[in-house]
Amino acid sequence: MEYLLVLAVGLVAGTVSGVIGTGSTIMLAPVLAYCFGPLEAVPIMAVASILANVSRILAWWREVDWRAFAAYAATGAPAAALGARTLVAIPARAADVAIGLFLIAMIPIRRWFAARRFRFALRHLAVAGALIGYLTGIVVATGPISVPVFVSYGLAGGAFLGTESAGSLAIYVAKVLSFRQFGALPGEIVVKGLITGSSLMAGSFLAKRLVQAIDAEHFRSMLDGLMLASGLAMLWAAWTH
Repeated sequence: MEYLLVLAVGLVAGTVSGVIGTGSTIMLAPVLAYCFGPLEAVPIMAVASILANVSRILAWWREVDWRAFAAYAATGAPAAALGARTLVAIPARAADVAIGLFLIAMIPIRRWFAARRFRFALRHLAVAGALIGYLTGIVVATGPISVPVFVSYGLAGGAFLGTESAGSLAIYVAKVLSFRQFGALPGEIVVKGLITGSSLMAGSFLAKRLVQAIDAEHFRSMLDGLMLASGLAMLWAAWTH
């Protein structure tokens, strides 16, 4: 039943993130934490996110901006490895609280970025990659921050989805390798991550047909609601453990 729940939520989450570029980790974080615990949820989601990002890259391969990807990934990948090391060192309840507070805090942060419509250059992507990479190493979801960063660089549609996914892939690969090095990624976790990721991949390919048909603003409002609900769920888990 736990896997059926994860697969069902993963399919929906993969479709949503395939349209707006983020949302899968926010939807799955409380489900994975409930089923497997908060410390297992982060490495499971890291493995699953690799599959999800690969599927979006394949869907939009010809539109990826490789210069933007290189600038973002060059700093983001090593920063993610450092963040993963930080996560391994903190207790489970602290992980719950950190994830929950961060999800809630990203609501005003995302809106602040969107309201000011910043125009980023490659150097800004490099700085953003370092900050977001470190945060991604610690928490499960930083998509609501990375999305406005790539939009501010001037990307949209398939170019945005493919490039953001390529940058995120580099960060999650570094995160997974770090978990493996620190002994936080046994075979059981990898299997759970692959199962979760398979549903995200299916949802990503379904989403390609919806990108031009669905109003992204409605999805962004839904994303804020998901972040609030997921953040409160993680804080509740910390309180009751």
